This record gives sequence, structure tokens and C-alpha cells, in this order.
Amino acid sequence: MSRFDAWPLISLFCAFCVSSIVVAQGPPTRRHTQTQSSGVKRLVPATTQVSVANQVNITVEEDFRVIRANGIPDHKTGRFPNNGNPHQIVGQNYTYRIPANPKPAARTTPLGMHNFGIAINGVPFDPGAAEWYLGQRTGGWQYEALSGAVPLGLDASYAHVQPTGAYHYHGLPTELLKKLDVNSNSHSPLIGWAADGFPIYALYGFDQPKDATSQSRLMKSSYRVKEGTRPRKQLTPSGRFDGTFIADYEYVEGLGDLDQCNGRFCVTPDFPDGTYAYFLTSDWPVVPRIYRGTPSADFQRRGPNRQGPPGRRGPPRRRR
Repeated sequence: MSRFDAWPLISLFCAFCVSSIVVAQGPPTRRHTQTQSSGVKRLVPATTQVSVANQVNITVEEDFRVIRANGIPDHKTGRFPNNGNPHQIVGQNYTYRIPANPKPAARTTPLGMHNFGIAINGVPFDPGAAEWYLGQRTGGWQYEALSGAVPLGLDASYAHVQPTGAYHYHGLPTELLKKLDVNSNSHSPLIGWAADGFPIYALYGFDQPKDATSQSRLMKSSYRVKEGTRPRKQLTPSGRFDGTFIADYEYVEGLGDLDQCNGRFCVTPDFPDGTYAYFLTSDWPVVPRIYRGTPSADFQRRGPNRQGPPGRRGPPRRRR
């Protein structure tokens, strides 16, 4: 074979190497320069009924709580695709195994780029967005999905759709909360399960954590926007801290009712003897970003399957 005859093979090999690097590092992110924002200005109204029926089954099998779902919400959604989100809702094939009797871990675990947990209707809680300042994943300036800095086409439940067709909540699932009649007069009903097995509630808990006879009230997180301006460094956005980026927030112990995981040890209607419980809050982080226990490996992002045979999830795809 001459060196000229070898060029097609060499080119093919180089293309394979490049594609392998892209897969290993993950798909490229979009480049953004927005440095200040004032919240999501418009949510897509929840006027659409998904044509596929909601399916969810939660059982306890030996030491695990097993959640099987197709990820289709049991409430109306916004219209998808839309101007901020080009994807269509497609049924998934979720199977999550979480501890039925979870225990706090010796150390907390920060949430990575995967689902924090799953609602009782089988829709995942996925607070993060794969959007970074200047597209630099390693720069440390990840955009907050609820800041409105990057249009994401969120609907009235602060949800939208991944390229895989997976509908997921970035913030308070308002349509689900309406169905469950979450209100200030009583402790929140069970909203979902975190990847570490602990329960998730929304907004309202007992005034006294260990007293189920005490009145319910709005739970406040212990996070706040940092004061001042962002440091002047390379690849750092200019301007004041305002919540545009996750790094704009800081935890202050004792500032609110909840710890750094946006949870607390308390009694609930479902756990009268007490448990650790997470709370979705009206203030940041809304959906927790840190685990008190050890998260199940089933929640590691592998890209959910569309409806099909049961099984673990496949390779990751770019998310928004």
C-alpha cells in the first residue's frame, strides 16, 4: 500500500480519535456572556395534556424502594417544543433503587450533573442546567437555571425537556403541588424521594421539628446571595452577585430553618417517629443541591432511555 492509498485509513482513524475525545469529555457547551439577570420573566402556560399516559410504580423490595416510571407528568404541561426549548416530551424507562431505610452519611455529597430525586408522579427533579459562562465548564460559573439569564423555555411547573425527551423539574412543580393540595394550613404531603432514600416535602413543615401538634409554616432555606461584586479574575463574569450563577449564593448556618442540604431532622405525617427530610423551598436553592445520605448510583446521569425494555440507562446526551 502506498502512502497515498493509506490516507483514507489515516483520516478515518483521526476522525475516530476526535470523536472518542468528544465522547470522553462530553459534548460542547453553549457560550454565554450574560452576567446579570432578574429571574425568569415568562413561563410557558400549562395548557397541554401529554398524549402518553402517566405510569409510575413504587414498591419496597427487600432493602430498597424501587421506583419505576415513564417520566410522563400526571398534569398539564407547557407547549413543547417552544422558543426556549426545542424538544418534545417522550416517555422514558426509569428504574431507580434507593435505600428503603436510609442513613445519614459521614459526609454530605454535592449534587453533580444528574437528577436529585424523583417526584411521586415519576418526574425527576433536576435543578442544574448545563450552561456555563463563556461555555467554560471548568471556570466554576454555572448558570442558575431559575435566574432567567439563559432562556430555557420553562413551563408553569419550572420544567422543560431534555434532548432525550425527558420532562424534568428545575424548580417548584407547581401543577403537581396543586394536585396534592399543598397549602399553608398543614404539613406538606410527600412530594417525592431523593436519590439517597430520604423523603422530599414542599414549602410547609411543622413549626417545631419534633412536634407534630405544632402549627405548620413556610420553611426557609439558609442560603442568601453574596454581598458585593464578583472577583476580577480571568474567565470570571463581571458585576455584582445577584443569583445569575450558582456561585452567587452562600450558605449561612442558622439563617433559616434548613441545613446546607435544604433539609432537617424532623417528624412528618409519613414518619411520626422522625426522619431526615428535604424541603423544596420558595427561596434558593428551591430544589436541594447536596445529599445528606449516600445517593444511589442509579441516579448517575447516563441519559434516560425512551420507552422500551426495562434496563439501566444508556450513554449521556447533552442536557439543558
